[in-house]
Amino acid sequence: MTKRVGKKTSRAERRARRPHEILEAAFEEFAAKGYAATRVEDVATRLGITKGTVYLYFPTKDVLFQEMFRHASTSSADRPTAIGGLRGSCAERIRALLLIAYENTANDRKTRELLRLSVAEGARLPEMVDCRHELFIAPTLAALTALVEEGVKSGELRRDTAAETPDVLASLIFQVAVWLLMFADRKPIDGKALMEAHIELVMSGLLQRSEQMV
Repeated sequence: MTKRVGKKTSRAERRARRPHEILEAAFEEFAAKGYAATRVEDVATRLGITKGTVYLYFPTKDVLFQEMFRHASTSSADRPTAIGGLRGSCAERIRALLLIAYENTANDRKTRELLRLSVAEGARLPEMVDCRHELFIAPTLAALTALVEEGVKSGELRRDTAAETPDVLASLIFQVAVWLLMFADRKPIDGKALMEAHIELVMSGLLQRSEQMV
């Protein structure tokens, strides 16, 4: 008699995974329909469970939405943003960091959908917008600020308005992300090319004349 190979998932293991599964299903429902049109039973149906099971872990639709947003934000933001792993001059590291941030923001579906939900529901749930800033925007701006300050101290970069306002460096990332949300299927753009042009333009103002990139 052949023994069945493999370990059956225990009830405890299934219960431990259930909140994660519910939050993933909730993301798909809220992303597709928005907050108002999504019903808790829709989330349950997607998983083949009862509505009561969802409420066992998340007592209200509002709690489910907020926990979904934080869960999705945390998983999407779980990417290297530290500048320690980047190599090259300050200008080269700034360029690399901006392109990484662009790829993680504009080209990641989950991040784009979270941006859409932030815009749609932010006035009702301001803490959700704060969460997005804390997990996505603040780390990138902090890394850019550190690189610019390093470049100014070393003499590679000039201390001008762009150096004092690192938001300028990252501004196009969010513009492209919003454009893709609104017009991707009707007015497509080459976001990567726009980022390259933006970086070249900004860096030409930051670099000392002797350091201008060719």
